[in-house]
Order: sequence, then structure tokens, then C-alpha cells
Amino acid sequence: MKNKKKLVSLKPNHSDLNGSGRGGLEGLIRKSAKKHGTPLMLISKEALRKQYETLKRSLSNVEPFYAIKANPHPEIIKTFIKLGSGFDVASAAEMDTVLKLGASPDKIIFANTIKSNADLARAHKRKVTLMTFDNEAELYKIAKFCPNAKVLVRIKVDNTGSTVELSLKFGADPDQAIFLLKKAQSLGLKPMGVCFHVGSQCTNVENYMRALDVSSAIFSEAKKLGLNLTMLDIGGGFPIRHFDGDGHITIKHMAKLIRKKLKRLFDKGTRFIAEPGRFFSGPAGTLVTQVVGRTFRNNKNYYYLNDGVYGDFSGTVFDHCRYQFKTLRRGHKFLSTLAGPTCDSFDIISLNEDLPELDVGSVVYVKNIGAYSCASAVPAFNGFPPAKIVMV
Repeated sequence: MKNKKKLVSLKPNHSDLNGSGRGGLEGLIRKSAKKHGTPLMLISKEALRKQYETLKRSLSNVEPFYAIKANPHPEIIKTFIKLGSGFDVASAAEMDTVLKLGASPDKIIFANTIKSNADLARAHKRKVTLMTFDNEAELYKIAKFCPNAKVLVRIKVDNTGSTVELSLKFGADPDQAIFLLKKAQSLGLKPMGVCFHVGSQCTNVENYMRALDVSSAIFSEAKKLGLNLTMLDIGGGFPIRHFDGDGHITIKHMAKLIRKKLKRLFDKGTRFIAEPGRFFSGPAGTLVTQVVGRTFRNNKNYYYLNDGVYGDFSGTVFDHCRYQFKTLRRGHKFLSTLAGPTCDSFDIISLNEDLPELDVGSVVYVKNIGAYSCASAVPAFNGFPPAKIVMV
């Protein structure tokens, strides 16, 4: 960006945007808020790179396909293109976005199991041939509008302990997988393998273990019937830390168990891919807001911020996410409520937060909020725009 050097002239350690180093981060917040105003979403390219390299190092035999729904900002996509990532898209619009930014069609998976005829025709025209499905009717559509496509059957798997359940809406029953793969073959499609998703922000590694067992059984049965499956998509769900004190399982430990299972259950030539979204973009984002009003109600300090659940705190609704709120203020903490700026009573971000005494103009910021926040924000509900995104 044109103003990048000025914005980061204090040269903070970019791990500050997804880890420690409060002083450097708060200095960056002060300078950025003064320069750009608030609300403001700071996205660290270094944190994006770090997350990508962490996953590649942890699961070296798995190719990442960034799920751009987590945060489709062009600079984020371009960063992952340079790093060599593939992309998980759910619509023709997302597909066009990554292609226009320089991604190759063979680095894209159309991972929505329900696709419109027009989007399938668009994929065929743009030479995007790898896609998922979970039902027979979808196969007829794919065969008609995207002939010769390479398809993965998505199966329903356990999502126990995941923040967002993703097997409620998608996924064929595993005992239907072979029938569906054979049906794909009969329609002139290329059945490549199996995909699953254990749920977003998954802290229960057993979800992966059971899903890999089920997938392996499908591979084995398919082989007996003359179907040589060569690809497994293990989806996303890798957890990140939203709070400084989070003690849930880490990607390092989770990946160790997944690697062992992949090696034991699948042939050496199997291609493994994954669809990380939150894991890549979540730790890269820091949201900077300011208090625009205050009162005292229900025996608590009550602060109105210039961003809310219709904006970049939309993750509290759509992502079932809880955030750790920090301030530039020091001092004794008091039970407080945080609300957004709209005149809708639903726009309450958190009812119970321990915060120091704040004034109008005080900064409240949140780390690890780069995913499912600005991406799902309403463009201008009540006339309040989402935060300005600045890459640092």
C-alpha cells in the first residue's frame, strides 16, 4: 500500500498482532488510529505468512487451500498466492476474485456441495475442474454444466467440541459414499476421493481421527470395486487462540496425530489437501475501536463503541465467537457492558467485561479477529460502515 511505510514506521514486531509484545502493538494502534481513524482492522502480512508456514511445517504432506470466506480481502489473497497456497471457493464470485488476483484454476477447489447451474457453467468456462458434492442430484448438474469435472464426495463426520457445527447442512452419510462415487463415474465425471469437515475451531482431535478412519474404509471399499481414489480433503477446523490464556490443543499436537494416521491408513501416492480459513487469517487481524458514548445502567459501566455486531463483531452472531477485549487505559477494572453504535438493541457486543474506567475517545481493541468478522459484516447498516482494513 502507498501508506504502508508510514503506517509501520515504528517497525513493531509483527508477532504483536497475533501474540505477545503489548507495548509494540499498542504503539502501532495509537499511530494507526491517529492516521486512519477508527474503527480500523489491522491485518499483518507477517502473521499470515507465519500461519501458512506453521501449517506447512506441521502437515508437510498436506496442501493448503485457503477458504477465502474467512476473509476475502484482496491483499490477503495475494499474500497466499505468493506463498503458493491453493484456494477454497464457494461461489463463482469468489472464484472470479481469486482468478483475477492471479491464482491458477488448478489451485482452486469449488468446495460448496450445492452449486447453481450458472456457477457450474462459470467454473467450466474458467477451467476450474475440482469440486465437491454430497448428493445425487448435484452430480447431474455437474455432469451437465461442468462435464469431466473431478469430484470429491463430502461425507458427514463428527463435529463434537467444534465451535461451529458444519455437518448439519452438508455431508452425505458415509454408507452412501460408494454409490455416489460410482454414480459420478457413470455420468462421465472423475471420482477423485473423499472430503470432510470436522467443524470450525475444532479442539477435539478425535473428530479428525474418526473421520480419517471412515474415509480410509471408503477408499478400501472403492478399490475393491475398481474405483481408484487418489485424493483426500481433510477440510479445515484447525483452532487458533482467541484469548491469551487459551489452553486448548495446538496445531502442532493435532498435526502429529493426523500425520501418523494419514501415513498408516492411506497409500503413499494419495494427495492430501486441507481448507484452512480461520487458522490462516484469524491471528493476523487486530480490530481497533473507540468509545463514542458512555452511561451507567444495570449497575454497570455501559460503553458504546463505533463498531458492533452488525459490523466487525459480526462473529459473535455468525461465528459463535467470544473475544478478549483490551484497552490502552490502565487502572482498576469494573464490570462493564460493550455495545455497538446502531440504534438496535440487538447490537450488544458483550454484557460482562472487566475493564478500566473509559471515556469517550478511549480505545478498545481485540486481537485474533481477522476471520469471520469484517467478512460477514453488514456493509452499512444504519449508515455505519465496517472498519477500514489496513495491511501492515
